[in-house]
Amino acid sequence: MTITFLDWSVLVVYVIVIMAIGLIVGSRVRRTGEYFLGARRFGPWVMVAQSFSVGTHADMPVALAGAVYEIGASAIWYQWKNLFITPVYWIMAPVFRRVRRTTMAELTEDRYGPSMSAIYIVFALCFFIIETGSLLKGAGKVISQATGATAGVNEIVVTMTAMFIVYSFVGGLVASAWTDLVQGFLIIVLSFMLIPLGLHVVGGFNGMKASLPPYRFSLSTPSGIGPWVILMLTINGLVGIMAQPHMLAAVGTGRSERTCRVGMLFGNMVKRVCTVGWMLVGLIVAAVVAQKGGAAVLGDPENAFGFACRQLLFPGALGLLIASILAASMSACSAYLVDAGALFTEGLYRRHLGRGRDDRHYLMVGRISGVIITMLGVVYAVFLIQSVLYTFLLTETLATFVGVSVLGGVVWRRANRWGAVASLVCALITNFLLYYLAGQRLDHWNANVFLAALSAGIAALVVVSLLTPAEPGESLDPFFDRLQTSSDDPPAPHRPLLLVNVLRLRRAAAGPVWPAFREDLAGLAIGCALVVALVAATAALLRIS
Repeated sequence: MTITFLDWSVLVVYVIVIMAIGLIVGSRVRRTGEYFLGARRFGPWVMVAQSFSVGTHADMPVALAGAVYEIGASAIWYQWKNLFITPVYWIMAPVFRRVRRTTMAELTEDRYGPSMSAIYIVFALCFFIIETGSLLKGAGKVISQATGATAGVNEIVVTMTAMFIVYSFVGGLVASAWTDLVQGFLIIVLSFMLIPLGLHVVGGFNGMKASLPPYRFSLSTPSGIGPWVILMLTINGLVGIMAQPHMLAAVGTGRSERTCRVGMLFGNMVKRVCTVGWMLVGLIVAAVVAQKGGAAVLGDPENAFGFACRQLLFPGALGLLIASILAASMSACSAYLVDAGALFTEGLYRRHLGRGRDDRHYLMVGRISGVIITMLGVVYAVFLIQSVLYTFLLTETLATFVGVSVLGGVVWRRANRWGAVASLVCALITNFLLYYLAGQRLDHWNANVFLAALSAGIAALVVVSLLTPAEPGESLDPFFDRLQTSSDDPPAPHRPLLLVNVLRLRRAAAGPVWPAFREDLAGLAIGCALVVALVAATAALLRIS
């Protein structure tokens, strides 16, 4: 089908509403603390929406639906790779608030010194450029396919960029967070609106199962992704999440540590539920293609989501779905623009290039640098991306290699800058050398190669740190003092964090472990129960006949 007047009307309303929200709430932003961090005063609903929207991109349903179309339901683990660590987010979230910094580059400098901070800035800039390009390209693919290729992918990428730059430039994280609250609902719509329409076309679950081989409905199969790959993807997510450069703004900007915990855990759980919807779309498209025979075979598996849109939607619904795709893209891109500006301004410019200027000057530098870095992402999307899925895995894996030193520096006081550098170098060399020797693209992902590179990075951090002098106490003490002190206002009484003290629980508790870490442990238990319930419900859904 082609886009109709009704679809255009829905899109126009969406654009007007989002631009109005972003500009109105952003018009009061006057300081860098508001622009980059929203003054750390967001409530639980905004924090849930922010974690969900920033972590959910339009390239994700594109990549996952394509992978499921190609190999079956077990491909869900490409997106569920963080599922089993989702409960750990409850104990991670307050760490991002307690560091009391604007960017992860500042955290790295506090822990390891300016040289490691410079390395982190290079990684973070690459992360923002690749991630921005990836999610723009994914959204462009879906919209182009959904509209019957009446608009080119690259033209769509440029149009989306112009839209989110306007309100992000003005309002920063305040505009981004409040538009996320609206756009989060549209992302949920994006995840599920195709399913009832698709099931009707293929004859329900019975028709879908009759059209596809049984292995397509397994969450773990040799023909798709087995337990070994799932384990490696889980470790990838566990280590990498700590180093992703947007985490301080996405997670640490709640008005209290509890608010940050709620936002990170439940925002990401909503995303895990939406992933089930993307998986079902991939299975539905595979069933449609199987029922229609060779006439409907897709040349590119990543066109599966757009194919579903074109085949299943009616006038008005197509416009709503395109608005949802725009929401999923612009919410994350807006946050990345602000975070990239903060990274350059607070992590590099204010500290080393332009000291002693007034706050208004730094605010403008943050706005301009964010736009420039975003435009580099657009260039990457237009000219360099071939596979959205592997681009996603590349950024996640690079974050893991950096995360070895970030997470290690939080839990192990003896880690030092030499070990951190050695860790990153050894992991990268091992990773890219093995892919080169295997004749694979450097953005390919393989579980065995990942384990080899991660093991090399961890070993290098430990061995080199032990063989070289420790970091001076005068620089380490303030860092760890902040992590041991509540960031709430007014400060809460002695409340050690489980993650920070995982290697010294009894000493940090100064008594029984359960009372000291009650909030951490209770949240972990709730998170684990939610994960088990989601996996069980998904497995039961796939067994429906």
